[in-house]
Amino acid sequence: MPISAPERTHPRPAFPPPVHYGPLRLVSRYLLSPLAGFTTLPFRRIVRQIGGVGLATTDLISAAALLHLNEKTLRMIETCDEDKPFAVQIFGADPQMMVDAAQMLTERGADSIDINMGCPVNRIAGSGAGAGMMCQRDATFDLVRRVVEAVSLPVTVKMRLGWDDQSLTAPEFAREFEQLGVAAIAIHGRTRAQGFSGTVNLDGIRQVVQAVNRIPVIGNGDIRSIADAARMLEVTGCQGVSIGRGALANPWFFKQLTQWEETGGWDPPGSFEDRLELMQRQFGYLEAQWGFARAITRFRKMGHWYLKFMRVNSSLRDQFQKAATREQFDAAMARINEVGPVGGHRTGVLPDMHIPVPAGPVDRW
Repeated sequence: MPISAPERTHPRPAFPPPVHYGPLRLVSRYLLSPLAGFTTLPFRRIVRQIGGVGLATTDLISAAALLHLNEKTLRMIETCDEDKPFAVQIFGADPQMMVDAAQMLTERGADSIDINMGCPVNRIAGSGAGAGMMCQRDATFDLVRRVVEAVSLPVTVKMRLGWDDQSLTAPEFAREFEQLGVAAIAIHGRTRAQGFSGTVNLDGIRQVVQAVNRIPVIGNGDIRSIADAARMLEVTGCQGVSIGRGALANPWFFKQLTQWEETGGWDPPGSFEDRLELMQRQFGYLEAQWGFARAITRFRKMGHWYLKFMRVNSSLRDQFQKAATREQFDAAMARINEVGPVGGHRTGVLPDMHIPVPAGPVDRW
């Protein structure tokens, strides 16, 4: 597809050097964020095949469940040759469990270990894990130090700006993490109290960038377009950008970002027919991993994103979501293919749509 439409160009900033996680050099500065239920191996394979992904991270993994060899958790850390480099994000409040989980992941082929300090949900943050770690300064430093010392892989941390607006502790934590040997920091520009409400605080991310001397800081939050990524890089000075829901809506986003960095322009995202093929390919990977009966239920959330952004009408989306047998699934897909998009072209650029985020704040999560 040629780069021709005016909206597919944007001024380029002075890009920082390539991103390194210790000795691990990333092929691009554009990373797939961990998203529970979405950044599965099948989706990671899809975006890697399109191109432009510097690093992809698994769903959030419980260190305790991993050590108990929970079947679902073990499936969540599965990988393959094309899924490189890949990171596993773990959470937990017990230092020894986190150490043991990191060592186990080293043996199972992970390229990097990411410690979650950003998850805002009560069941995780309330137990002292996730964003709850930002309320326990000394215990958190000890846990991170022990994990870094226990493995040879690069260890990174994903965190928020702080617990709330009165405790914006991310710069302090970042400064200490660098001294402890953390290889990189990803920072979501909201507090735990915000959840996903409001807008990302780019100045808060910039303060984290300024707090460290050598390690890369990866900016995260509200990256839905090339312009958003440019703003993140220019305002904060971060070295990379981590993208979550923007990639669900547009799996071509990483390729577009690398094209933009190289040329200032980028190709359009996939058409209805491109997305239909991609959707079927991803479901095939999931079915091979789980079998049809489990794959169809696990794919419903992802299927919703595909169909919404393919401009499929609501009745056909509903038919797909209710499919429980192979016959119903095939019939729904055939009908979707037959009817095509509403208000768009089968082989042309589809109209943009709003990318939803979870409601916040999180006091009742």
